[in-house]
Formats: sequence, structure tokens, C-alpha cells
Amino acid sequence: MLRKYLISGATIVNEGKAFIGNVLIENGLIADISTGNTIKPEDAEHIEAKGKYLLPGVIDDQVHFRDPGLTHKGDIYTESRAAVAGGVTSYMDMPNTVPNTLTQELLEEKYKAASEKSLANYSFYMGVSNDNVEEVLKTDPSKVCGIKIFLGASTGNMLVDNLTTLEQLFSNSKSLIAVHCEDEPTIRENLNHYRQIYGDNIPVELHPAIRSNEACLKSSTFAVNLARKYNTRLHVLHLSTAEEMALFSTEPSTAEKRITAEVCVHHLCFSEQDYHTIGNNIKWNPAIKSANDRSALMQALLDNRIDVIATDHAPHTREEKQKPYTSCPSGGPLVQHSLTAMLEKVLKKEISIELVVEKMCHAPARIFGVERRGFIRKGYHADLVLINPNAPWTVAKENILYKCGWSPFEEVTFHSAVTHTFVGGHMAWSNGKFDESVKGSRLSFVH
Repeated sequence: MLRKYLISGATIVNEGKAFIGNVLIENGLIADISTGNTIKPEDAEHIEAKGKYLLPGVIDDQVHFRDPGLTHKGDIYTESRAAVAGGVTSYMDMPNTVPNTLTQELLEEKYKAASEKSLANYSFYMGVSNDNVEEVLKTDPSKVCGIKIFLGASTGNMLVDNLTTLEQLFSNSKSLIAVHCEDEPTIRENLNHYRQIYGDNIPVELHPAIRSNEACLKSSTFAVNLARKYNTRLHVLHLSTAEEMALFSTEPSTAEKRITAEVCVHHLCFSEQDYHTIGNNIKWNPAIKSANDRSALMQALLDNRIDVIATDHAPHTREEKQKPYTSCPSGGPLVQHSLTAMLEKVLKKEISIELVVEKMCHAPARIFGVERRGFIRKGYHADLVLINPNAPWTVAKENILYKCGWSPFEEVTFHSAVTHTFVGGHMAWSNGKFDESVKGSRLSFVH
């Protein structure tokens, strides 16, 4: 039985506005939103939230929780736990697990596992290879967030470079298509060039030269042009270059766009200058690039060419990240720190808190058609996050919750902290403690 809660006196940030108000949670839903003084129902637990922000729960449209098959790095339980502590109440997980999620049966096995282990709400992408088109087209868009196409190499048999396969999917898919855009021949040519000079010990500082701006732009241009040809619902993931921004529209309404775009927290927070100090721990694909690229991504967020902020949370062990360049895997953990990292940018006046909520909560809900989540609205599921904006803390091994035990933000001090996270009306995280008695729910979608 879910408890009833009254959150009072919070600064509610929702749909472009910030106002002091109260939210009543009952039966897992937002039962009422009010301003001014309110009478606490006798059977409700009262949470005094004066001086705190109340936000919708973050919806992260791109994570790799490594389950099944790569669970030495992370798993659905550990990473969803870290997500909840960071204010992420819903996530969409990628198909490059082991085995790759290339059949409807394997897809449903992941949903079953999440129903037993996930503390946050969940959805899983259907994976694409060069030869599973018929299986992909069986995907039910009301039950699955989308299909994922890797136009750059990935784990297993998931690089899709067959034009006939791509044409079939872009012309026939009823589901949103999410793409990883990097041109593989360009990357191979660059890698071979530097391998001849350095062998396997290529300096990580050359990662953005290998997975170059050219490789990204060539691939994303191809995907966008194909989507325009077939009027496909396309979502381009983890954009990383200034040049790619010309591909996207500044239309004010995300709901009207057929082609939408995402940027990840690491591409907004780091630049190639940070490889010198952080090294392989910020080796991601696509690569973190120049400070100019980072500035262009932020500007595109502000003018609405980029619609969503996500993480591409992709944990690896410390030992794996210490390997030489050519054997060191790309990716890193982020879900516990994504919201607080963006709130630092609010503090620095680089972006407003209203826009952070738009890009991390509202826009993912709209783009994917997430049913009754992503907004603070009466009758919606009570996925909510309370933030203390004046609670400095430093990221350290003792407070990192990822299974891999490290973060690219180690030794960074954040000035805001997540004090409470509600998942479907259940208080899953409160002042540093979890209540794991209720699991998250499978996301449903309306189009």
C-alpha cells in the first residue's frame, strides 16, 4: 500500500514556471497541486520543503545498465539505485548487452528482469542488426520506447551498414528510431593512421581526432537525410560537434518535430583539455571534443536545436579503464550525478533551472510519448525529486553508488543535493537512505 504525502512550501519548477506551492501524493499519483497555505490531511506524511526545489523526475533516454551479460560493470539493480539517488526516476536502456537484444523474446526477458530488480521506471530499446528487420518491425510502440540503430561500431553484431536494411527500417518503422551516428570507415582510417605512429599506446588526447568531427557529421547527415526522405520519427543521440548543429531545427515546439536531438552531460561538462587530467575516464563514443564544440552544444540547447539532455551512462571497471587506448573501452557512469551537474550550470547562469527541467524531464516525455510522466500535473504518476540548492558535497569513493565504484566527477564539489526521490508515489530515496520495498514500473507510451 503506497503512503500519502504532502510536500509543502517547495519551489515547484514545471512547464517553464517556478512558484512556491504544495503537492499532495495519493495512491501513487499527484492528487493535488496548490499554492499558499494548505491543510495537511491527517493520514498524510508531511514533508516541509521550504527553500527546496521540487522537480519532475528525470527521464534519461540513453543508458547502458549492462544487464544481462556484462554485469561485472553494472546491473539493473545497482545502476537504477544510483539513478534514483541522482533524481532519475525513469530510464531507457540500450540493446548492446550480451546477448544483444535482437529478438522480441530477448527484449521481454530484459523487461522481466527489470520488474524484479529496478528501483526506477524502465524501458528497453529493441536492437537492430543487418539481418533482423522483420523481428524489429514487430516492436510495439505502445510498450517499447524505440528501436536503436548503431551507425558506428558497438558491442557484438550491431553495426548497421547495409543500406537496404536501413531503407526498410526508416520507411516502415512505426517506432521512434534512435541512432548513434559516427562514420565507421572514417574512424578506422584515423585509427590506423595513429596506430602506425603509436601502436596500441595512442594518447587518449587523440581520441577526438580518431572519432572526429568529420566522422560524426558525415553519419548524422546521412541519418537526417534518410529520415527526411521517409518522414521517419528520428532521434539523434549524443551529439558532440558544432558542425552537426546546422542539421536541426529551432522550432519552438518539440512536439511538432519529426527529427529531434540529444546531448549528453559529459559533452556539456568536459572538453578535450580535460583528457590531460582525467584521461580514459572521459573516453566516450562519440568523443568529447573542443571547448568550441562544447559551447556550440550549449547554445543549441538554449535555442532549441537540441531537445534532450541525457547521460549515455555506460560503466566499466577501473581496471578496464586503465588499459591502453586501443583496449580501453569507451563510456563512463553518470546517472547519479547528471542532475546535480546540470544544476551547477544553473548556479553559473549558463542555463535556467526551468530549461534544465524542460530538457531532462518534459522533452523526453513528449518525444517518446511517455504516458503520464515527466510533468507535475494532477493525475500524473508521482515521479518527483526534491533538491536542496544549498547543500554542498564532494563526489568521493565513499558516496559513489555505481557498481564500478568510480565517477568522472570524483573530487568535484556540487552545491545542490537530491534529498528525496519519489518513483510512482513511493519515496525510494530520502536523506541518504533507500526504501527498496517497491520496484519501478514499465513505461508505457502514447503516440
